Amino acid sequence: MTHIERSGSVDGELALRQWQEYVDVLRRRGWSVIEAPPVDDCSDGVFIEDQVVVHGDVAVLCRSGAPERRGERAGVREAVEAQGYRTVEVQEPGTLDGGDVLKHGHVVWVGVGGRTNLAGVDQLRRAWEGHRLEVVPVPVSKVLHLKSAVTALPDGTVIGYPPLVDDPTVWDEFLAVPEESGAHVVLLGGMSVLMSASAPRTAQLLAARGHDVTTVDISEFEKLEGCVTCLSVRLRG
Repeated sequence: MTHIERSGSVDGELALRQWQEYVDVLRRRGWSVIEAPPVDDCSDGVFIEDQVVVHGDVAVLCRSGAPERRGERAGVREAVEAQGYRTVEVQEPGTLDGGDVLKHGHVVWVGVGGRTNLAGVDQLRRAWEGHRLEVVPVPVSKVLHLKSAVTALPDGTVIGYPPLVDDPTVWDEFLAVPEESGAHVVLLGGMSVLMSASAPRTAQLLAARGHDVTTVDISEFEKLEGCVTCLSVRLRG
């Protein structure tokens, strides 16, 4: 499965309000927010995570497995280069979506499936040569992107919704969560995480494990297969 059934039409005005609340939460938690220039003819451009992955001083501009999304990275290049990043482009025949890239510490897991291929993984590995990273391909067949199924908590524990995870034994520490949208967290620093309001049981589970959990309503983006990680890319100063 590479996509879900649409769950109704998107309310554009509500989506804008939800986007602003998402941005406001990041700012309240001490993050500076840089908005990439819009690419008006790319309707999925709000899901910026798919267009760039960063480590150290290198920003890898992705080449989506969905050809109609490749124009989105134009505005992203401008934004990351303005922050001093050196950019490297994934080239044909490689494909890479940022939503397939999960990093923690010195390990980078890259989902290989509908949107990312092994040639893209190899180019990502070469772009980060010298950064002492281990790049590990991971099969993805049940969801669109690896990070649609799993993300990592601040301590490195990988959380996921089991029906959507191909092989949870890939990770030494795997925590099953009870809701599909509970598999997605944005790390805010320390033990703080941001997640969707549509996963209250997972929020309770993480809070009980000592995490400071902030939730935000992104229902209109979830209708389009989006999640909290899709809407931003963290840049370290």
